Amino acid sequence: MKLFYSPASPYARKVLVLAHETGLIDRITVTAATASPTGSAAEVAAHNPLGKIPALVLEDGIALYDSRVICEYLDGLSDGPHLFPEGSARWDALTRQALADGLLDAALLTRYERVLRPEERRWEAWEAGQTGKITAALDRFEAVVADMPVLDIGTIAMACALGYLDLRFPDLAWREGRPALAAWFAVVEGRPSMAATVPKG
Repeated sequence: MKLFYSPASPYARKVLVLAHETGLIDRITVTAATASPTGSAAEVAAHNPLGKIPALVLEDGIALYDSRVICEYLDGLSDGPHLFPEGSARWDALTRQALADGLLDAALLTRYERVLRPEERRWEAWEAGQTGKITAALDRFEAVVADMPVLDIGTIAMACALGYLDLRFPDLAWREGRPALAAWFAVVEGRPSMAATVPKG
């Protein structure tokens, strides 16, 4: 299998963390690719018409995207631990994954506003709205972190989201006022799967 990714992508990191945790990482060839809102690499667009990463190309040439689909596919291949739980725990894990991905969506929109949009066209209310979503998601995670399982797709997504905030948004100081979440992340970021996938860029 070939995974198109970016070293800075938190969505690609989620896939890689899950691949490490399920013992599937050695079955994946990782290929760096460029993607942005204003263009994408032709090699990615050939497999994902949206031009987005991550995209996983299987041995038969079929491509899977986005990160949620890829993670569930890989989890289904695992002979070891499964990170998509069954029963009611599944919906809790998927909801936490959706919240983490939503936080990342808002963070990326803010990043694009700050970095890609010409300064004279930037909209302060837009950035304020996105950072408000990030804050609300972080506050919810602070409220529920004590009751979360050690590891599932929801906690993986959450850890990758927090790692992205550390990379791109140190100004948000997300740990301030969230001692439980900060303590949880201090433990989780030490896992080998997280250490092997620290974002760069």
